[in-house]
Amino acid sequence: MEYKISNRLKIGAIIMMVVGALGVFYGFMDSHNVTEDNISEILAAEHHGHGDAHATDSHSEEAHENSHGESNTHGGMTAHEEHALHQIHNRPYAAVYVGAFFFFMIALGVLAFYAIQYASQAGWSPVLFRVMEGITSYVLPGGLIVLAIAFVADSHIFVWLKEGVTEVGHENYDKLVAGKSGWLNKTGFFIRGLIFLGGWSLYRYFSRKFSIAQDNAEDNRNFKKNFRISAAFLVFYIYTESMMSWDWIMSVDPHWFSTLFGWYVFASMFVSGITVIAMITIYLKSKGLLEFVNNSHIHDLAKFMFGISIFWTYLWFSQFMLIWYSNIPEEVTYFVTRIEHYKLPFFGMLAMNFIFPLLLLMNSDYKRINWFVILTGIVILGGHYLDVFNWIMPATVVDRWFIGAPEIGAVLLFGGLFLFIVFTALGKAPLLAKRNPFTEESKHFHY
Repeated sequence: MEYKISNRLKIGAIIMMVVGALGVFYGFMDSHNVTEDNISEILAAEHHGHGDAHATDSHSEEAHENSHGESNTHGGMTAHEEHALHQIHNRPYAAVYVGAFFFFMIALGVLAFYAIQYASQAGWSPVLFRVMEGITSYVLPGGLIVLAIAFVADSHIFVWLKEGVTEVGHENYDKLVAGKSGWLNKTGFFIRGLIFLGGWSLYRYFSRKFSIAQDNAEDNRNFKKNFRISAAFLVFYIYTESMMSWDWIMSVDPHWFSTLFGWYVFASMFVSGITVIAMITIYLKSKGLLEFVNNSHIHDLAKFMFGISIFWTYLWFSQFMLIWYSNIPEEVTYFVTRIEHYKLPFFGMLAMNFIFPLLLLMNSDYKRINWFVILTGIVILGGHYLDVFNWIMPATVVDRWFIGAPEIGAVLLFGGLFLFIVFTALGKAPLLAKRNPFTEESKHFHY
């Protein structure tokens, strides 16, 4: 059965992108209206209106001390004013980066799930392969966008890209960052990024090619090729995904690190990707396009949404407990900043990613109710957007966060682009992988 993206969906995606772009533009203009000439007036007004609520905590000051100068006047500004100005200017870059990475990680999570289905020769999922292939079409453009934003944002997001940060004697010199410069350098960052993205995209290209070719094949040769490259890809993926999480996320705060972080990011992207598979599948089924998908397929997707949400919580708690219990200053500062300045997104994210899926999807019958799965999916995606928000914002804007024009604009911009690319890809091939050797088993799957 063929699918062609409707004009209504195209127009909706384009409107989202236009409105989102305007919101992002407004965010950049608004932040750059704050200059050295008026920063002291803005801080005075904030102090008068909120008391000490916007005072930068000692941990954050220490973390940013080496990247912004010493605690004295600099260019006519105090150190506090210079920090505040830098954080205000960082906000739209960080907001765009959060939105771009969020939609990219959804596609990358689906790519891993798709490879697992092939490598394990799963019998329940082949009727969903074309939905997965459509979503993974965003991996390459989404990844290039993230790298492009990183290149343009430069030190607005990655403090280790600041001029002189590795030069002894320079006012921006940072001993800890200099010690990591063998890995954290601009050339290495972008070369690694292109290698990661190239490997993921090559797998997606050949897997899709073999999947389409299998539709008209007389034997299972293309399926076997897909099985082999999927197994090999998963080895490549687990290494590169971890390194990507160090480079693209954890290095925004190069003074902090966690050996669990790669798994933690993986869990977030994995559950987000599976959630989007379920939501798009339910949408297409409502249009009469996936009549071979039954309630048991939806049940299994919801079961993965539930299970990986628990897995994510396990990793979140493992990272939090070990760091908090050991109470090592350079480690615990990560959570101190978030608990002191990000109470609502930090604890709200925990509730949305754990408590809501636990309560909503624990009952097996609820996993078969389409609108209930969609409702839960919206909560899960919102929670994992806040997860990405908590990864990036504290290290770039400290306590000057807000969900406003640049944040909402970035979600609309990249959300519209994501929908346009994914649904366009869905229209380029039949929605059923007809000659996959497990297709008949999948069509008659019942739990």
